[in-house]
Amino acid sequence: MNNKDLPVDLNGVKFHFVGIKGTGMVALVEILNARGAIISGSDVSERFYTDEVLEKLGIKPLEFSEKNVTSDIDFVIYSSAYSPEKNPDLISAVKQNKPMMLYSEALGAFSKTAYSCGICGVHGKTTTTGLTGTLLKELPLNTQILAGSIISSFGNSCTSTNKKEDSSGVNYFVAETCEYQRHFMAFNPQKIILTSVESDHQDYYPTFADIQNAFVDYICKLPKYGTLIYCADDKGAVETAEIAKSKRSDIKYVQYGENAVGDYKVTLGSVENGRQHFNIAVAGECCLCVPGAHNVKNAAAAFALCVEIMKEDGLNASDYFKNLKEGLEKFSGGKRRSEIVGRKKNSNGDEIIFIDDYGHHPTAIKTTLKGYRDFYSHHKIIVDFMSHTYTRTAALLDEFASSFESADVVILNKIYGSAREDASAANVTGKTLADKALEYSKKYGNKVIYAEEFEEAAEKAFEILSEKCDSKYSDGYLFVTMGAGDNWKVGKKIIEKL
Repeated sequence: MNNKDLPVDLNGVKFHFVGIKGTGMVALVEILNARGAIISGSDVSERFYTDEVLEKLGIKPLEFSEKNVTSDIDFVIYSSAYSPEKNPDLISAVKQNKPMMLYSEALGAFSKTAYSCGICGVHGKTTTTGLTGTLLKELPLNTQILAGSIISSFGNSCTSTNKKEDSSGVNYFVAETCEYQRHFMAFNPQKIILTSVESDHQDYYPTFADIQNAFVDYICKLPKYGTLIYCADDKGAVETAEIAKSKRSDIKYVQYGENAVGDYKVTLGSVENGRQHFNIAVAGECCLCVPGAHNVKNAAAAFALCVEIMKEDGLNASDYFKNLKEGLEKFSGGKRRSEIVGRKKNSNGDEIIFIDDYGHHPTAIKTTLKGYRDFYSHHKIIVDFMSHTYTRTAALLDEFASSFESADVVILNKIYGSAREDASAANVTGKTLADKALEYSKKYGNKVIYAEEFEEAAEKAFEILSEKCDSKYSDGYLFVTMGAGDNWKVGKKIIEKL
């Protein structure tokens, strides 16, 4: 066994996690803990929502120190946010010649110990992984799922573990796998879901061809007769699948979506009483209780993967369609994925629903807001958006500015930069985006406000939310904080004020 491998039996194996509070790191902690490993970890003292998960496991994060890496530690796993040259825990691990792995490498090593399936794409990875795990809980299979967020249907956890009563048979592992810096190339998939491919992470992938080539290379990691499940409604995913097909005709290619041919063709239906009705060709009518046509397609992807896994296991999938449909209705989203964080009333008696969402790419913003417009058709929609990274904002400025069509009011904050960027050298600001969005507002008929800081954004939003809704918005307000930054604090300030 080399330094990048893990033993199949993890009982009693000791791991130390550096940057243990990261969402992916916490999820891997849960997975290893469920396999009997002993875990310690270190991080900054600031409290994160992942602290609750660690507390449930009885793990108290330590402050960074060379003393944390004791002689009995078998493996050190670390976040890419920390450097072996600068972090005291990692400096100690190097001195002691401990086996060390980046999070993505450790996830890849773990994937070798099971029949593993990777979920990838520029959008929808987390939700599709959460849906898949929720459905697999309904099936008689040994499964472990790792998502990049807390999923409420996992019991407010990042992972889900399901064991057959006799605990025999194949262990199936499903994980969200990330394209950034080609991290997913460490993963060892037997099946892959590809939700979408378009230009993103411009600091690492300057062109669309660069990011597309990464997805093609990942698909080509599939073994002979492996399965690619891809979205027939996403142009980038279709093109990427075609390139992969020219290189690997031995792979099974399965489509899902409205334009799909075959078992997983989707037909959208009505939205009534907080439920989306739709059809999946092979299974008939299904329901989903989260908004957006994009989530219906994510549900179809999850349904397809579960059916393909059942075929692999020798089960008659049609015997379990009822279970899968029940699973779809149990799914209620994930942390920062269309998450309802509060409900309040203003002084006029109008209800305000507060939602927080991680959408940080123009396509995700547009489809998510369109979903809210359909789902909350009689609400006035106010969105506070904080763009993430100067490079992404500059490269997709026009796409960002035109993505707010479904909102009635748009409040834009300063840009949430990355540590990898030089903000002083950037040629865009939040104001640049607001000015461009203002141009589109004339076409859409919505209002655009620039509020650089959160305090100002909260004040301006509070003024709007205090007004009496007109008859057009009979159900009140929907206030959405959106982005990969920390502008969720805007919603929190307003809730506290109310």
